[in-house]
Amino acid sequence: MNFIWFLIDSAFDDLRRSKARTFLTSLGILIGVLSVVLLMAFGYGLKGFIEKEFESLGKNLVMVLPGSGFASGGQGLIGGAQFDEKDVTKVTRITGVNMVAPVFSKTVKVEANGKSERANLIGSNAEIFEAGGQEVVKGKALVNQDVKKKSKKVVIGSKIAEELFVSDDEALGKTMRIQNQRFLVTGILKKKGGIGSEDDRNIIIPYTASYSFNPDKTFFAIYAKVDDNNIEGVKAEIKKTLLKRYKEDDFTVTESTELLGTINSIIGIMNIVLIAIGSISLIVGGIGIMNIMYATVTDRTKEIGIRRAIGAKKKDILLQFLSEALILSLLGGLLGLTIAVIIVILIQPLFPAVINASSVGVGFGISSLIGIFFGVFPARRAANLSPIEAIRYE
Repeated sequence: MNFIWFLIDSAFDDLRRSKARTFLTSLGILIGVLSVVLLMAFGYGLKGFIEKEFESLGKNLVMVLPGSGFASGGQGLIGGAQFDEKDVTKVTRITGVNMVAPVFSKTVKVEANGKSERANLIGSNAEIFEAGGQEVVKGKALVNQDVKKKSKKVVIGSKIAEELFVSDDEALGKTMRIQNQRFLVTGILKKKGGIGSEDDRNIIIPYTASYSFNPDKTFFAIYAKVDDNNIEGVKAEIKKTLLKRYKEDDFTVTESTELLGTINSIIGIMNIVLIAIGSISLIVGGIGIMNIMYATVTDRTKEIGIRRAIGAKKKDILLQFLSEALILSLLGGLLGLTIAVIIVILIQPLFPAVINASSVGVGFGISSLIGIFFGVFPARRAANLSPIEAIRYE
């Protein structure tokens, strides 16, 4: 134990002799650990946010999407079927389906009080609020009577309310123009903020009132809430029903848990790739440590010779230089982790990044391995120096 404390104390003494070199050497590890930890924090944060969003949809939501594979964009981007009211009616009649919400989506210009903003128009029915996880916190949601009457009513996101009307309370009961058509604001959606702030630009109107923006009267997707104990059966029945009208590659019937699994797989692969890219800077930092340690061995050749001459063994010299390389790496890792924590705290209001125990473990683990791996080569060179030749070195 005393020997370990001696090694640590000796290493810090040697590193203090050249503070600038010590800092610059640790900088490469600092940047590498910072990159890896931040990328992991973003990945965990994004995964947590998506899981939270899917929880709001519920576990018994079946989605009918265009195309044969997973897609998240509009139908024009991915092809496949363009659903209409006939499809909605057929899905509604299937046993086990409790509610159905067709979804039409388009980016539009909205105006009020002399202001103009961009909004995400969603044309649907009253079921979209439960099936699509859209919660109204002020005013009233749309009802099925609004769909039957093609009512010019709209429920708007909090961001649109703030931009056009200053506040939620001011927006209720006021009118706004959606591409030159007047709509009455009846409700305000719950604010999501952060990474979900784009949803705060949503505006929801009856799908029958959206036909002027949707002349083909088609839908991007159909959401169906089904019985918990018969999800697979309902999915099979929906697929069977739609196959009478479309080809198998024209649409996908999936549930929220399947979609979440697909998204998590994509995020997992993306994280691995990003962490691998971030690790390149760690390797560069490790090479920097190796070069500096080689230079240190050269500078201290005579000192090594004297230590060997008075009884130090090869193992002692090896451990001395290896401990210096390890401490350099750990210092860089600690600074990188500290800066990463500060950055995550600062950006959390905008993005739900998370630093957990695995991030900390990976940060310190990688920096330690880098220090040992790249420090062992110069340490072995120092240990293998001939005492006589080292003392004579100038």
